[in-house]
Amino acid sequence: MGKLNGKVAVVTASTSGIGLAIAERLAEDGAKVMISSRKQENVDKAVEMLKDKGLDVSGVVCHVAKKEQRHRMIKQTMKEFGGIDLLVSNAAVNPIFGPILNATEEGWDKIFEVNVKSTFFLIKEVVPYMEKRGGGSIVIVSSVSGYIPVGSTHTGAYSTSKTALIGLTKVLAEQFAAMNIRVNCIAPGLIKTKFSELLVKADGKKILDSIYLKRFGEPFECAGITSFLLSSDASFITGETVAVSGGVVARL
Repeated sequence: MGKLNGKVAVVTASTSGIGLAIAERLAEDGAKVMISSRKQENVDKAVEMLKDKGLDVSGVVCHVAKKEQRHRMIKQTMKEFGGIDLLVSNAAVNPIFGPILNATEEGWDKIFEVNVKSTFFLIKEVVPYMEKRGGGSIVIVSSVSGYIPVGSTHTGAYSTSKTALIGLTKVLAEQFAAMNIRVNCIAPGLIKTKFSELLVKADGKKILDSIYLKRFGEPFECAGITSFLLSSDASFITGETVAVSGGVVARL
């Protein structure tokens, strides 16, 4: 039996990259998984791929910054799977690439709306359903750039939003403990995804030099630690952030 047998998980931004790898691993470990993305075609493709592997998944379109779409995702999960035990908040955007003083107010607002505000409100909306199940577990996906300035010459606003998620993890973990809900965080380093391509092109050698293992990570390397943190194996761990960075020194 998998360590997540009988659990229901919701994973946002989970049709490619880190999110897809996490969704696949959670399903392999026994969870029923609701995946999501902003585009129906991406959801359909990912659901088909995972179902072809014999995994118990479903999918729904969800732009996390839109309240009605978050509610629809929760409602669909309840309808299909009957509850919610686990949540992985992975959705993020970075419309600003370049020195932070070049950031526009519009771009700054979009980053914080999706990366921070939507994370908080999705968690707030899911928690009552976890309480009905007697507790739950949440993993927030931050970034090692929330700790240190690797790449922040180009992604300063994004990095700042990821620092906020590390702080949010601490605050939520304290307040949710009485509900038997644990909240942890992972901080991936540079992982080989479409999302990171521009940064690799602009600053790849400098970033590589800062990594002890001298390579970039693969999406699946973020999945095992997420499954562990969500599972009962991590039952006495809450409020923590684990860097998945190949050895980049990551401390606030």
